[in-house]
Amino acid sequence: MAIGNLVFFAFVAFALVTILKGFVVVRQGMEYTIERFGKYRTTFTPGPHWMVPWFDRIGRRLSLMEQVLDVPSQEVITKDNAMVGVDGVVFYQVLDAPKAAYEVQNLEFAIMQLTQTNLRTVMGSMDLDELLSQRDHINTKLLTVVDAATTPWGVKVTRIEIKDIRPPADLVESMGRQMKAERDKRASILESEGMKQSAILKAEGARQAQVLTAEGEKQQMILDAEGRKEAAFRDAEARERQAEAEAKAVMMVSQAISKGDVQAVNYFVATKYIEALGQIATSPNQKLVLMPLEAGGVIGALGGIAELAKNAGVSITKP
Repeated sequence: MAIGNLVFFAFVAFALVTILKGFVVVRQGMEYTIERFGKYRTTFTPGPHWMVPWFDRIGRRLSLMEQVLDVPSQEVITKDNAMVGVDGVVFYQVLDAPKAAYEVQNLEFAIMQLTQTNLRTVMGSMDLDELLSQRDHINTKLLTVVDAATTPWGVKVTRIEIKDIRPPADLVESMGRQMKAERDKRASILESEGMKQSAILKAEGARQAQVLTAEGEKQQMILDAEGRKEAAFRDAEARERQAEAEAKAVMMVSQAISKGDVQAVNYFVATKYIEALGQIATSPNQKLVLMPLEAGGVIGALGGIAELAKNAGVSITKP
């Protein structure tokens, strides 16, 4: 009886262990490969699953989430024979669990070695200046090459980033001097451009000032010409009025002479006499003026002129 109970309990225990061994729960973001007698049979996706105990077993537990692989630092010789240190990081994701489990041994190590090899190849074909200025180009080229190589493994390489590029110390110092020289050059160019613009503005200001001065002088000349024209016009009018008056006087004297008036003759004689005296008085070479004895006759002639004008009906106002 005791042996029977022992066998029963052993059978129950074996059944429980078998049931528990066959029940599998796959967590979210994971996939399990199932092998039967060492051969791949199926893949368990997230959720509860049942496999045949003692015959089936879990081969590989693979994560389908995007993973990060750090690429260790290494020395790379550039195209212009510069030794630089470089390190990076790789982002990849498993898309096909069976291929990732059985197409490559040690998936992470294979991806890392593949990235390092292509990193040396790509960077070795470029100059140091290109490495420092075209990091995005390096990342894109590496991504294309590595992703194509890992596709048969059921892996998708999503990104490759170069974290750091470390040139030798002497090159860093040389680049610093070169950068300083370039900045000094740009500063000199900017200063020259500023001086050029200042000179242009000054010249433009001087030109505008000259134009304004010329315009002012032109306007002044126009105004002066207008003034001279107006003065000449007024002078001509005055001379015309004077000529008219003289003509009228001559006509009056002529009429008086035709009538036999002696005072009209005295008018012409007195006029010429007074003009001669005026020229003598205004001459700069004369210091002493002697009046002739006949000056009284001239005064008398002036009286005759007044009488002549009275007879002609012209009033003369004494000063």
